[in-house]
Amino acid sequence: MNTMLRKSVLGIAGLAFTGGVFAGPVAAHAAEPVNSGKPVAVAVQGDKLIPHGVQGAQSKITLNDEQTANAKAIIAATKKAGLPERAAVISIATSLQESKLENLGHLGDRNDHDSLGLFQQRPSSGWGTPEQITDPEYSTLAFLKGLKQVDGWQDMPLTEAAQTVQVSAYPDAYAQWEQQAADIVAQHWNS
Repeated sequence: MNTMLRKSVLGIAGLAFTGGVFAGPVAAHAAEPVNSGKPVAVAVQGDKLIPHGVQGAQSKITLNDEQTANAKAIIAATKKAGLPERAAVISIATSLQESKLENLGHLGDRNDHDSLGLFQQRPSSGWGTPEQITDPEYSTLAFLKGLKQVDGWQDMPLTEAAQTVQVSAYPDAYAQWEQQAADIVAQHWNS
C-alpha cells in the first residue's frame, strides 16, 4: 500500500483502525499475526472502510460479458439476502475459484462428481436440483445461506469462510481471488 493511500486510510479510520476494527470473534485471534506480517489490504468505498487480509499471491482473469453478468447476479442476490458487500466479495471469490464465474453444466469426465453452476454445488449433497443450482440467483442464495450459518464469517479470512461453506479439497485456493472479487464488488455494488 503506498504511503499516500496508507495515510488516507488511517485518516479516515483513525485510531479505530490502528487499534483494531474488530471486536468479538476476531479478538480471540488478536495474538495471531495477520498474513504473517504482510500488509493488510483495505478497500475504501465512499466513507466506508472495508478491511480484509489479502492472503498470498493474487490471481486475476479478464471477464467476458457472461462472467460479468454472473458477478452482477451474485451481487444482486447478496443484496436480496440483505447481506453486506463482504458477503458478495466472498461469494464472487468462491465462484472465481470454482468456475471462473461461468455457470457450468455437467462436464462429463472432467466433472467433480455431480458439481454444477457458479459455485460447483452438488445436487447429491443437497444444494438443490440441477436446474436450481445452475440458476445464478438460486445458487448464490444457497451459498449465502451456508455462509450465514458460519459463526463469525464477517471477521474471518475469506478463504476460511468460503471453505467452511464449500468444503473443498483445496481449502486455501479461494484466497487468490480476494482482490479481484473486491474490485468487482466495488465496481458494481452501486450500479
